[in-house]
Amino acid sequence: MKLLISLLLNGLLVFAASAMLSGVHVEGFVTAIIVAILLCIANSFIKPILTFFTLPITILTLGLFLIVINGAMVLLVDGLMSGFNVDGLLWAIGFSFVLSILNTILGVSGANNNTRLA
Repeated sequence: MKLLISLLLNGLLVFAASAMLSGVHVEGFVTAIIVAILLCIANSFIKPILTFFTLPITILTLGLFLIVINGAMVLLVDGLMSGFNVDGLLWAIGFSFVLSILNTILGVSGANNNTRLA
C-alpha cells in the first residue's frame, strides 16, 4: 500500500514539476504516474550502472557529473514515453532538480527508499 501511495504522490509531483517548467510537457496525470514508475525503474537499475562506468569523470568533477546522469535518466524516460516530452538536457536537469526538491519538501519516498533506519 505504501508503494502505491508513493507512486501516486510521485506522479503528482511529476505533473507539478512539468507545470512549473515550460520545457517539460506531460499530457495527463496517468502519463505522469507512468513517468514516475519509469523514473523509479531507471533510477534503480540503469543509474547505478551509468554511475559505475562514469566514476572517473564523476571523481574529477567532484560528483557534479551525477547531475548530468540524473538528466540522462529523464531523457531516457522521455524517449520511452510518447506523452512525456523534454526539450533538452538542460530542461531534463532542471526537471530532475525540481522533482528532487519537491520530493524532499513533501517527504515522499521512492519505491527503493521504503526502509528506514530507526
